[in-house]
Order: sequence, then C-alpha cells, then structure tokens
Amino acid sequence: MNSTDSVLRAITDDGAFRVITARTTQMVAQASALQRCAGITAKTFGELLTGAVLFRETMAPDLRVQGILKGAGGKGSLVADSHPSGSTRGLVQMPDGMTEIRLGDDAILQMMRTMPNGRINQGVVQVPRKGGISEALMVYMQTSEQVDTMLAVSALLDGEGRIEAAGGYLVQLLPEVGRGPLMVMTERLADFQNIDEQLRNAGFSPESLMDELLFGMPFTLLEKDDVSFGCWCSELRLISALATLSRPEIEHLVKDGQVLEINCDYCGKEYRIPPAKLQGLLDES
Repeated sequence: MNSTDSVLRAITDDGAFRVITARTTQMVAQASALQRCAGITAKTFGELLTGAVLFRETMAPDLRVQGILKGAGGKGSLVADSHPSGSTRGLVQMPDGMTEIRLGDDAILQMMRTMPNGRINQGVVQVPRKGGISEALMVYMQTSEQVDTMLAVSALLDGEGRIEAAGGYLVQLLPEVGRGPLMVMTERLADFQNIDEQLRNAGFSPESLMDELLFGMPFTLLEKDDVSFGCWCSELRLISALATLSRPEIEHLVKDGQVLEINCDYCGKEYRIPPAKLQGLLDES
C-alpha cells in the first residue's frame, strides 16, 4: 500500500458531525508481529488497537487511552495502549496451551482514559459475537460517554493469517445536527458498517475514506497526525516499578548479586539492571 499510517479529523461545515478516519496497517502489523499473534486473534487485536486510536483522538487527544479486552470465558486478554505522541502499543496474553482469543457473550471490553487531573475514567461493556469491537465501542460511547457515535474498525489478514491492512472511522453527532443531515448520514453509514472493501483498495487512506463518508457534504479538515507503533518503556520506568517491591525483596535481589535481565512485554527490548542500581533504591528509602 502506498499510504502511511495516519489519523485525520474533520467537521462538516453545518456543524452536524465530527468525523475521524484512520489507517493503522503498519502499526497493527508491527504490534501483532512483536506479540507473535496471527489469525483471528491478530484480527481482533488489530481492531482493538485501531479503536483505541480513534477513541483517544475524539475523547482525549492529548492524553493516554487504554482498551482491555477479556476473551470469552475470561480466557486470554488483549491490551491496546495509545499515547498522545501518536505511538500505540499492545499486549496479547493467553494461558499456556491456548492458541487464540475468541469473542463470545461473556467477553468484555474495558476502556480507560487519563483525565487532565490525573484520574482515570473507565467503563466496561460486553463484546457481542456479532459486531465485535466496533459494536462494543459504539455501545461504550453511548452508555459511558453519552455521545452518539457510529464507527467501524477492521483488520484484514493475508493467506498466512498475518495483518495485511487495518483502519477505521468514527462519526459523532454534534448538538447542531438537524433531522435532514442525520437521516442522510444514517442511510449512508448503513453502507459502511463494514469497511473491508475500502481496506482492500491499494489506495486506501484516511483521506479517501473521509471523502467517501462525506461525499456531497461540505466539510473542513481540522488536523492530521501520524500513527505508529511505539513503546515508551525505559530503564527509569523499570527501576521505578522495582521500587514498589518491599525492602526485604530488594535486599534479596542486591544480596544475590546477579544482573537482572528483564524484557519489556510490549516491545521485547531487553534491560540489564546491575545490583548497584538496586542498592540505590535502598539508599533512597
């Protein structure tokens, strides 16, 4: 595909709709590869990652958003973590012997966003087998955020079960919406409940999807931002996490004298923490 990953925001000139479109192919493919997932799990993972990007862009563009999906029967979980820098990362967790995470009547989606005061706003909805992530996010927006929203996210797989394309859109009704524009948009979006056809187009981009969604409707582009895979792990964050251990636990690690080798679950980066740095935690306390 020729396009790069990005997210585009626009508003119709009559003030009726806010529209966000995104291409997330490269980000989703990289996150899925790092988590070594494929098939139906990769597809659901890709849709969750894309949904987190759209949700952050509309509800908290300057703050962090996380989406956590618990699979059917409470088995396995998917995590999407979208940062205001434009970087998004994810995590796939499955019990030993489990090969894929499936949706079902008891699968749940939890969305969390950081508020300006540092508090966490969160809500939980069920994930229906039919409609999946898209339907769950629409229900969440209506019940937890009280915002009328129509959206669709999708991820396509190649013949080997790996991510081939990913993207989505979100349309929000604004207070100024009139009956006429609402009826027009409702009828139009009936043809966009699934965007697989658009994703299969080699020229797919946020711009092309925006033009299709708002065909014949005057609109103004507001902003375009890059989307990419990225992890904000660091040695400092890791040591800060180790600092939450009890003093006896830290003393044991120091006494052991071994360099701690820890890999980031999100990106796989390896960190080597020498005992001297752990000793510093004891000195500070």
